[in-house]
Amino acid sequence: MSPSTWASMSAVVLVAAFVQGSTGFGFALIVAPMLGLLAPALMPVCLLLLMLPLNFLVAWRERRALDIRSSLWITLGRIAGTAGGLALMLVLSMRQLNALTGIATIVAASLTLMLPAFTPARHALIGAGLVTGVTETTTGIGGPPLALVYQHQPASVMRSTLAACFLVGELLSLGMLWMTGRTGWAHAVGAIQLLPALMAGALVSKVAHVHLNPRGLRWFVVAFSVTSGAVLLLRS
Repeated sequence: MSPSTWASMSAVVLVAAFVQGSTGFGFALIVAPMLGLLAPALMPVCLLLLMLPLNFLVAWRERRALDIRSSLWITLGRIAGTAGGLALMLVLSMRQLNALTGIATIVAASLTLMLPAFTPARHALIGAGLVTGVTETTTGIGGPPLALVYQHQPASVMRSTLAACFLVGELLSLGMLWMTGRTGWAHAVGAIQLLPALMAGALVSKVAHVHLNPRGLRWFVVAFSVTSGAVLLLRS
């Protein structure tokens, strides 16, 4: 990674870590497009490596609000989704994967605007885990499905549960990518170079996260999901 690329990516990672540490999601949406533009060879492994310490910190910080039962159902779907993501990588091109994921995300986010407040049922949790496994393994972006099913829950529950689910899922995705020979030392070196910026953003979010408005957070979830879908469509 050249000095100019490192400086640009460090700024992006700092902002993204602050956003995810404050809301529980958003890191991949912010980092993935820039990393894909400036250092595409590092995708998606470097992105997944960076999210490991970030999600651990958020999950530990708000561990008392963790929805353990729902996390287990999401993880069950995530296991199947990770395998499905690898299968799709062998069949579809990245452009096709980005387009499919982008369309599905925008449709799901739009539908939530017409639905009343709800508590996610078991099938919704498993489905969200399944889709997240596919999208995060193939593109590095896995936040929208989980954010949508948790949009009506307390902010602390959303942050802790999403962070725990992301953490387990990222380990699964990295394990699968490693077993198929899609990881290398360059990915680890890139993640280490960006680690200081990530930690700085996470520390700042520790102060900001307690001041979030629940209604504003829900609108941010929907806007985030639509934006992520549009980004994926543009990348395709």
